[in-house]
Amino acid sequence: MFQTEARKTLKDAPVMWRRINSIGIILDCNSTYAANFGYAKSEILGKSIFEHVPKNGWESMNNSLKTWFETGKVTDQKITFKRQDETTFQGLLQATSLYDENKELVGSNTVILNLEDNSAERIKEMKNFFNEANSKLEEIGKTDYESMDKNSKSEYEGLKKMFEMLMDLDLNKIFS
Repeated sequence: MFQTEARKTLKDAPVMWRRINSIGIILDCNSTYAANFGYAKSEILGKSIFEHVPKNGWESMNNSLKTWFETGKVTDQKITFKRQDETTFQGLLQATSLYDENKELVGSNTVILNLEDNSAERIKEMKNFFNEANSKLEEIGKTDYESMDKNSKSEYEGLKKMFEMLMDLDLNKIFS
């Protein structure tokens, strides 16, 4: 899948990121997501988000999808996730909608924070990443936005919204 400069900010990010379509199929993810779940990226793409949730967590994931459809975003949704080796971890899901040039919903950008990985160093790393990525996106917007095609603009706008939401998170409170 073609990667815009905006999406490249997520490649080796300290947070799990995935993009899904409007019916919950994973279209893309970063290396952090793949590594945390214990899969190769190629094993993840095209799969349902429910494949990464144990059956007893499907209701929470379904509620998350309902909230997303109703509001266009999901904030602070705690969900139990399942790795390939069947171990689980508690995650906090944050999602923003992605729209096409006609303002039709095409999917979401989703970030999952592993709530079990709560060291002060890790929290600082995430805060720094959010700030740096947001700054990089602002720079891309100023220098490249006008030359982007429709799909790249849509992706840029979706990622910008996502990072604005992430910048508002109180990570110290979330991980306390």
